[in-house]
Amino acid sequence: MNLTSFGLIFAGVMLNAAAQILMKAGTNAVGHFAFSAENILPIGWKLATEWHILAALSCYVLSVVIWILALSRVPVSIAFPMLSMAYVVNALAAWYLLGESLNLTKVIGIGVIIFGVIIISRA
Repeated sequence: MNLTSFGLIFAGVMLNAAAQILMKAGTNAVGHFAFSAENILPIGWKLATEWHILAALSCYVLSVVIWILALSRVPVSIAFPMLSMAYVVNALAAWYLLGESLNLTKVIGIGVIIFGVIIISRA
């Protein structure tokens, strides 16, 4: 895999991770809401106008474009498993930015993911 291909995959992973963090920040800003017929329009409007949600959707759109470029250069059997690195980035970003817990079990899981990606990328 050349530097361009790796850069595209890395950018796709980072945009996907950023989208998830922004989505969580957006739902935190809107707050807990009940699923009911009365809430469809007011909550839908809140979600549709929350800047974190809009930024997350923009990240998703851009990540799809970048991912298409990546898949044009790298076999899907190598590229797709690398998306699991988003779990690693998300766990660390959620801990750092959102104050979520990062316990030993999660750290071990992150290690397993990294090890798996290394194995698959060398195949």
